[in-house]
Amino acid sequence: MVGLDVARCVALLGMVATHVAEDYGPDGRLAVGQWLPGGRASALFAVLAGVSLALITGGRTPVRGRERAARSAGLAVRALLVAVVGLVLGEPDSGLAVILTYYGLLFLCGLAFVGLRAPAALALAAVWLVLAPVVTQVLRPELPARGFESPTFAQLADPARLLGELAVTGYYPVLPWLAYLLVGLGIGRMDLSRRAVQLGLAAVGAVLAAAAVGVSRLLLARPGVADRLLEELGRSGGPEELRRATEPSMYGGTPADGSWDWLLVVAPHSSTPFDLAHTAGTALVVIGTCLLVVGLVGPFGERVLAIVFGAGTMTLTLYSLHVLLRTETLWPEDDGTFVPHALVLLAIGAVFVAAGRRGPVERVVGAAADRARDLVRR
Repeated sequence: MVGLDVARCVALLGMVATHVAEDYGPDGRLAVGQWLPGGRASALFAVLAGVSLALITGGRTPVRGRERAARSAGLAVRALLVAVVGLVLGEPDSGLAVILTYYGLLFLCGLAFVGLRAPAALALAAVWLVLAPVVTQVLRPELPARGFESPTFAQLADPARLLGELAVTGYYPVLPWLAYLLVGLGIGRMDLSRRAVQLGLAAVGAVLAAAAVGVSRLLLARPGVADRLLEELGRSGGPEELRRATEPSMYGGTPADGSWDWLLVVAPHSSTPFDLAHTAGTALVVIGTCLLVVGLVGPFGERVLAIVFGAGTMTLTLYSLHVLLRTETLWPEDDGTFVPHALVLLAIGAVFVAAGRRGPVERVVGAAADRARDLVRR
């Protein structure tokens, strides 16, 4: 569990970096603090959500019958409350695309698959990874244009449009992102305590991430492909210029009425098959590596890591705090403040873990989820 908490902490810090780190370096290129976690940190969060879903519903052996119904009820309450927290955080002017409302819907959708074992979940993830982006490419032109603001309570007045944005056109579209959850569900059904499994996750993830980028670049290098896509962006050049144009972020998806060749790109938050494969692969690398490291350091080292990366045990609380800190009222700072933000979150996490306490938001959400689970169980 400590290894997974370390991975959650890495995901949290990656999300923070994309929000507050410098955008570009002195050479005019995207800064490492943006390039490295861009699209990968949020994908890691989604894969870890799938791992949590698997662990809560039986680990290697999925629960059945009334027990599955009870745990699913608890998870449904948890998902709804997380979505509500996301709506609350969408109200202040943080300038961020808050992920939590999408995350809640993603969890709800994942409940349909908790009966799957590892092979079935991973096979379905592979199919979903390829087909879901194609479906979204068909649906996006038929739906209202995506918004760049976080979902808020005001959007509940138009539930159909809100659902369309959460599922298809938004910054973290649930329809293609369900592939991440299924990947996490599959690996959560494995024996994650085994060294061979941990090594396998890191190795397979590295191969998958590298292969996705390599094949994408080969396909985009075909004559005229990159030029055609750049023309739609009002730019010119070749494959290298296309990479620069899409390097920062594509805000959840490729152009709604663009060429089908957009499905070949690997770009942050593009939700293409190659982007989903690449970011799922990097998530496996992080998870496998964190599990390996924690397994190698011994009991004392594990306790040290548990405290140092304690923020990973209360990501809901600390992510919410981070969003609030991005408002002018609480932290009127410009970009480039990653280190202070990270230190604040790490310090709070360390104090809570050292004291044996849960995060306050986790405690409230967990209590409500436990109550729902127990009611169904009885």
